[in-house]
Amino acid sequence: MSTPIIMPRLGDFMTEGVITKIYKVSGDFIKQDEIIVEIETEKITYDLESIGEGIFYTETNIGDTILVDGIIGYLLSDGESPPKPNVNLNDTQINSQTIENSIEINEQDDTIQETKIIPSTPGARKLAKKMNLDLKSVTPTGPGGRISEQDVENHMIKDDSTDITSIKPSRIENITGIRKSIAEHMLKSLSSSAQLSYFLEIDVTEAQKIRRLKSKSLSKPISLGNVVIKAAAHSLIKNPKLNSIIDKNSNEILYFDQINIGFAVALNIGLIVPTIKNADQKTIFKINEEVIDLANKARSNQLNPNEVSGGTFTVSILGTVDGFTPILNKGQSAILGLGRSVKKPVVINNEITIREMATISLTADHQSIDGADAAKFLRTFQQTIESPKNLFKEK
Repeated sequence: MSTPIIMPRLGDFMTEGVITKIYKVSGDFIKQDEIIVEIETEKITYDLESIGEGIFYTETNIGDTILVDGIIGYLLSDGESPPKPNVNLNDTQINSQTIENSIEINEQDDTIQETKIIPSTPGARKLAKKMNLDLKSVTPTGPGGRISEQDVENHMIKDDSTDITSIKPSRIENITGIRKSIAEHMLKSLSSSAQLSYFLEIDVTEAQKIRRLKSKSLSKPISLGNVVIKAAAHSLIKNPKLNSIIDKNSNEILYFDQINIGFAVALNIGLIVPTIKNADQKTIFKINEEVIDLANKARSNQLNPNEVSGGTFTVSILGTVDGFTPILNKGQSAILGLGRSVKKPVVINNEITIREMATISLTADHQSIDGADAAKFLRTFQQTIESPKNLFKEK
């Protein structure tokens, strides 16, 4: 009996993956735990291993985008033929709504005229109807040649755009793979949440002083970003509303006692967000070690699914700008941004003195986080990092 090889869910919000390599060809005998294909998601590149053994039969090609739980191929017994093509997640999804769209009823003479089925997702059809858009004009990029909701959105953006230049480009690059996933992820994050950003300038003079002193005895110096991760974890204990995720399927806000902080790592192809699990329970020295280790693994494409999943809050560091507006990691309710720290004149006790200052920015989803909650978190964070001795405790 054939065993289906399906697209696994490799992250909390993964909906699809791209087949970037196929290591076997149809007809090859595959042993258990042998690598079959390479999958690329918006977060990681993953080698899919066989959960059994048998003769390999593939349903996909390199570059195909497959929905989670969709069919990649099959493992067959000796002499067994592959299953006959059926309607599944990788092919045209013909459900009741599709069937309704595939016929036209002529009320004048009670005849039924068949029309061409346009492979599309329910979300795409719903959005196209709302925008009064003919799906025939949309270019499909989804699995099995289906039109996705993102395809409809991209078509609307294209139609609304104007010719901004007649200059011939020096290079054209397709938006594919992780870059495409990041683009879609950011657009969905903005379109599915009410994002509002808050800014506050903080004094990091003492934190920097202690950080530099402690780093002298360490082989791997502590960065200011890791001080921020520890301070954010401490602040979330006192402000648990921000340690939450919105579940759009159930229309619920999920609050967590476990504080898992993701941190953005810049790669040549975009950003990836590894996660520090239980950050509130770890010393700043342990956090520093884990951040360095995960960042190195990210840059060498060695992260596993567990290391990029389970995040409840995110920290993003841009040390070359004064401040910025970070975009929420999809599903999460808040993200903290840190700009560069610079020495500048500051008035303290009616006297001008030089202090090292930095701007922090908090973006929160106003669907679940009110302005008062965001302001309270920022004040807690400010107090924590401006009186930083407790952050550097070794136990």
